[in-house]
Amino acid sequence: MTYLLEEKVEPPIKTFHDYALVAITKHGVTLARELQKTFGGTDLYYMKKFEKGDEAEKNIQLFEGSVRLLLPSLFKHYKGIILIISLGAVVRMIAPILKDKKTDPGVVVIDDKGQYVISVLSGHLGGANELTKEVAALLGAQPVITTASDVQKTIPVDLFGKRFGWEWESAEKLTPVSASVVNEERVAIVQESGERGWWEHDRPLPGNFTCYSKIEEALQHVHDAALVITHRNLEPKEEEILRNGVLYRPKVIVLGMGCNRGTPAQEIQAVIQETLDELGFSIKSVKGIATIDLKKDEEGLLETVSKYNWNLTCFRPEELNAIDIKEPSETVYKYTGAYGVSEPAARLESGAETLELVKKKSGNVTISVAVIPFQ
Repeated sequence: MTYLLEEKVEPPIKTFHDYALVAITKHGVTLARELQKTFGGTDLYYMKKFEKGDEAEKNIQLFEGSVRLLLPSLFKHYKGIILIISLGAVVRMIAPILKDKKTDPGVVVIDDKGQYVISVLSGHLGGANELTKEVAALLGAQPVITTASDVQKTIPVDLFGKRFGWEWESAEKLTPVSASVVNEERVAIVQESGERGWWEHDRPLPGNFTCYSKIEEALQHVHDAALVITHRNLEPKEEEILRNGVLYRPKVIVLGMGCNRGTPAQEIQAVIQETLDELGFSIKSVKGIATIDLKKDEEGLLETVSKYNWNLTCFRPEELNAIDIKEPSETVYKYTGAYGVSEPAARLESGAETLELVKKKSGNVTISVAVIPFQ
């Protein structure tokens, strides 16, 4: 969709997420597209003259005219706005539309090279300070926060793990769980997989948080809320922890794959979903597909990773052959130069010593599944 921005005409914004990401320069667009891939929950807007051709597929919204005319609508519809625009220009553009710190969204500015992330507006109540820290951590940039005291120093429930690409399973309990965190109630943090470096404050984790490695263990204690990080589908007896809890999906599953030339994307995707269901894993936790470099132009694989916004990693035959596998195949070697594809590719990409699924052949597809070890 392209918005034609005109004076006195407010564009009918089509929102999908809580955060808007806006760019108006060539370099800013490149940075914004990369940021959107890993910082989930953002709607991306940029100028039509930088159109790439895949905007409709990725729900990227284009506009023509001054970005100043877009901002009033963004202020009404989003919890936070990330602008890759100069700070001075942003200050001038938002000044006429500011109301008060209780209702204005958090506004964050990033410079064109992605070196600084600046909290501009609604640092505490609007969450701009936490948003600044999360985005800066993701970009490897310097966060700039100028409020006298950053009083929260806790876990922002809606931003938890976003810099690692974690996704919520559901937003239903975000508000009550956030209330429990802010009010310093008893909160369980259950982490079965994913990155460990989510606590970045220069003080210990507050005493109202208790960490567990298994849901079963957490359920043996009384808590007011829970943050659960796992790639698994919960069993019925475990669902109780989500009574007032948020389930996060870390990007930890690597799919090693091989397929016959010309295998349609629909068949590949069906095998993936069937396999994950058999293992009890969530497709939201898939990080990407790993395969042999002969498949780097395989249309079915390319369509699949594009659909789910996954990585596609391709290894040379000699890299795959350096990994010991259980069932080396002379037939596979004859056609590819590698004694196996899915199994060694999954291990190489994930760094896992053992696989959740060593190898399964289904129709034209061979699949192996690995879970990235704790980082």
